[in-house]
Amino acid sequence: MLFFEPSASGPGPVAKAQRGRNGDLAPDLPCCGIVQSWFGDPNNPILRPDAADAVRRFAELSLQGTVLPDLHSTCRPEPPPYVLALQYGVLVIQQKDEVKLIYLLNNTVRRVRMNASHRANVTPGWAGDSVGHYEGDTLVIDTVGIRTAPFSTVDPFGTPHGQNLHVVERYRLTDGDFAAKEQSRNGAKFTPAPAFARGLIDPDTTRPGLQVEFTVEDPMAFTMPWSGRVTYRSVSGVWPEAVCAENPYAYYLGRTTSVPMAQSPDF
Repeated sequence: MLFFEPSASGPGPVAKAQRGRNGDLAPDLPCCGIVQSWFGDPNNPILRPDAADAVRRFAELSLQGTVLPDLHSTCRPEPPPYVLALQYGVLVIQQKDEVKLIYLLNNTVRRVRMNASHRANVTPGWAGDSVGHYEGDTLVIDTVGIRTAPFSTVDPFGTPHGQNLHVVERYRLTDGDFAAKEQSRNGAKFTPAPAFARGLIDPDTTRPGLQVEFTVEDPMAFTMPWSGRVTYRSVSGVWPEAVCAENPYAYYLGRTTSVPMAQSPDF
């Protein structure tokens, strides 16, 4: 899947928009198909004026054919909730005191400390500081301390965030048939060929799916908390290598951009 699914109820994420006959940008739902236009609806009521302006500028430049630098196109680590919108796959590895989430692009590793509290003085990092616990069969991950940068956004539509971004994710296994229907209902399109650097979706709906519901709070960017969802299904084949950082030229459509480098780890 790409992009967020709408929330079950209440305020939802910025959705895909299209230009109407009068030239204005207007919502165009569903928001979550594989083939997408890279601009969002700046009129979503969750957006504060500055955030709405940022989405509008991003949309206008995208409509003009300008490729804008963001975490994905510049091959940088993607924090939540952004990482849920643009990754074709995730491996979830449960260990005694930690859950590892390994995302397909660059095999980026995100570490979640289990049954722990946030650090007293969190040093902002690309993945933030994530702690988790189980509520019954649901894995709950709470993340703060996500780094801000000029191109840090919560989604592919240029929606900015501030230093107080707070994300809570809830992971639970679902019925496979339900997961397939949710993906189809929200616009996912599948072809005989596998998507970029990913195997084919397993057609066996007796295998469970995975649904992630998340809530976002940030008083600097949003007028209210809002929620969204992402539904995963099992794929066939081996876990592939998808390299971006060593070749940003291809990802950034030939424009000059540096290879991302870190002087020290975020953990």
